[in-house]
Amino acid sequence: MNDLIKIISKNKIGRIDKNVSLKRLTTYKVGGTAKLVVTPKNIDKLILLLKLLKKNNTEYMILGNGSNLVFSDKTFNKVLIKLNELNKCEIIDNIVIVEAGYSLIALAMRTAKLGLTGMEFATGIPGTVGGAVYMNAGAYKSDMGYIVKEVRVLNPDLEIITMYNKDLNYKYRSSFFQKNKDYIVLEAKIELKRGNKTIIKEIIDDRKRKRIANQPLEFPCAGSVFRNPDNDFAGRLIEICGLKGYSIGGAEVSKKHANFIINKGHATGKDVHDLIIYVRDRVLEDTGVELKVEQEFINWE
Repeated sequence: MNDLIKIISKNKIGRIDKNVSLKRLTTYKVGGTAKLVVTPKNIDKLILLLKLLKKNNTEYMILGNGSNLVFSDKTFNKVLIKLNELNKCEIIDNIVIVEAGYSLIALAMRTAKLGLTGMEFATGIPGTVGGAVYMNAGAYKSDMGYIVKEVRVLNPDLEIITMYNKDLNYKYRSSFFQKNKDYIVLEAKIELKRGNKTIIKEIIDDRKRKRIANQPLEFPCAGSVFRNPDNDFAGRLIEICGLKGYSIGGAEVSKKHANFIINKGHATGKDVHDLIIYVRDRVLEDTGVELKVEQEFINWE
């Protein structure tokens, strides 16, 4: 690992951090230690970094805001690559061209202030644009699939290609990228519409009030844990099973919203993982409905 660090440093790839607590990199605030985290300065440096890692037979993982991940408490030995420096954003009329590391919430608020409508759903989603494109993030019956027109990506051969909406297989909380993890989102072209600034602001403010009232935003969490089954709500099913407030270690099914699991302050990755699995199995046993986990478990092999 030290030799690899020297090579990365020599090539001036970007910021290098060793032995980083994953609690700092995930919204659940759980997980073990990442041996190496690299933040490339730009796309060219990212490509160079990936070439170096492949040459050295070193595994890696791209990480956004860590808002949909549950890391184990073990040491994470792959190189974590953060794309925070890929944060350029250009807005021309109703077209947004934005790099993967840009904050989704910041982009949604920025476009709203310009009187552009279509991203109101994203003002409460704490991820990056790249992560949102990857998982087809959404809320309030809308998602990225409605607004993303094309995406610049790195393919497995480290070539920059353009993929169009029709290529991305967008479905509810699903996309091409989730099944093809060796493609890396670099930049998205988003098409919005002109709207009324006052109405847009009213929608955003109303939804913010509802989030504060109904979601446990005062605790570390990762948003909705399970996808809603057809014509039903995961939270309703969890609640009728009597699981609101149920806890394992420091992880708890939120008393505010049953489809949220919170870290009460001392949860481990195992606590969160085990509670998610327990809730899924209990709902299946009691109702016959198999809930699909919306979050990803990392380093549990």
